[in-house]
Amino acid sequence: MNETRRALLDALAAGPVEGPALAQRLGVSRAAVWKQVEALREEGFSIESGEGGYRVVDVPEYGAAAIQFGLDAPYEIEYHDRIASTNDRARELAADGASDVVVVADQQTGGRGRLKRSFSSPSGGVWASPLVRPRRPPAEVPLYTLAAAVAVVRASREAGVDAAIKWPNDVLVGDSGGGDDGDGRDDDEGGEDEVDRPGARKLAGILTEMEGEADRVSWLVVGIGVNANVDVEDLPPGATSLRAEVGDVDRRVFLQRLLEVFAELTGEGADLRGVLDAWREHAATIGRRVRVETAGETIEGDAVDVRFPGSLVVRTDDGERVVHAGDCEHLRPAADR
Repeated sequence: MNETRRALLDALAAGPVEGPALAQRLGVSRAAVWKQVEALREEGFSIESGEGGYRVVDVPEYGAAAIQFGLDAPYEIEYHDRIASTNDRARELAADGASDVVVVADQQTGGRGRLKRSFSSPSGGVWASPLVRPRRPPAEVPLYTLAAAVAVVRASREAGVDAAIKWPNDVLVGDSGGGDDGDGRDDDEGGEDEVDRPGARKLAGILTEMEGEADRVSWLVVGIGVNANVDVEDLPPGATSLRAEVGDVDRRVFLQRLLEVFAELTGEGADLRGVLDAWREHAATIGRRVRVETAGETIEGDAVDVRFPGSLVVRTDDGERVVHAGDCEHLRPAADR
């Protein structure tokens, strides 16, 4: 999307604005303003031209311009009806020097989760990959993954779904009791079954990729997959969707809110330590008996906290263990032992 189109969308989102004022603000002719307005109408915007100037009265359901319209976050939107992987496309953009771009798709045909596991991402979901270039060391990258999980949960709760986070980044619904069952999604964006609690249904997952040097991140892609307006029959067993929980949602509004929270938590000047407080607020893992499979061992105990930059603190019979990475299984509330 060119800069003129983005500036026009920002101006229209603020309310009615007259053509001459738009032309002056955008630094283009009135004819150029009219041309851009007509282009937006062709994309599905309903724009009236009256005494107060141009006014948007209806916005398309989804698409680059629709998501950009009224978005209070410093990102450019690149939209695809169908793409193999939003993460892969974001990586291509990173190689070309782009930044602050969110690749969005209605459907992915070749998505992947952690360890290159495949996952389902049918039409109707929210599949988005923000590409950013934070001035941070690689050691702090896990905080961006946690921030994305928080953003998904907040957007979900505003949509009426009581979601929570399983360490580090799985977003679940109904994680409130019992023994073990399959949540049907991969630790990142979904795919293969894993053991979890009955009633715990996976709504979303996150896959973060980066390139950098020892002291700084070159680029960071945070792949976010949310089962939004999707039938559960089109998802792996144990997964759920916003549609299944509360009915269809406005994906444009949902994604805008998600991106705004993510930008608030991780944007320029943000204190990343605040991400941990936000994560704790929405965590299903803290206060639970857990089993964590790491690369070299299995750790079982009570999850008592999360420590910078996102490590899980587990109290075991042999003392506290700090787990930096692993597959976490919820067993039961710690007090039930």
